Amino acid sequence: MKVILKEDIKGTGKKGDIIEVSDGYGRNFLVKKGLAEVATAAAINEMNQKKSSEAYHKAENVKALKELADRLTGTGIDLEIRAGENGKTFGSVTAQHIASALEELGFDVDKKKVLLKEPIKNVGTYDVEVRLMEGVLSKIKVNVIAK
Repeated sequence: MKVILKEDIKGTGKKGDIIEVSDGYGRNFLVKKGLAEVATAAAINEMNQKKSSEAYHKAENVKALKELADRLTGTGIDLEIRAGENGKTFGSVTAQHIASALEELGFDVDKKKVLLKEPIKNVGTYDVEVRLMEGVLSKIKVNVIAK
């Protein structure tokens, strides 16, 4: 009996796989528990449609993120923070500050996407990476200015 898995099943297969199982296992366990459905021509066609739709939407999302990364690359932001005479700041510039400044410029970037090895604690210009997704990186310039 051929079935299409609706969920990952350890030792059997992953979601969306079409597998051959014994009639009893397929009918009495997988289908009964809702873990799989019988692989009819209509079900196989529907699954293929879903897979192609998901692939299309994922490609569109990647394309949009790459466009955002291209627009973001080279962008400079100025952040004012209180600092002492020697350039040491009172507090620090964090990923949240950078994300807020980017949002003011019209870029929708989550603070978790801004990569800082450690918070910025001195006045100056810094290169900061923004990782929008795996493989889509953008570098921006952050200029920390004393108030």
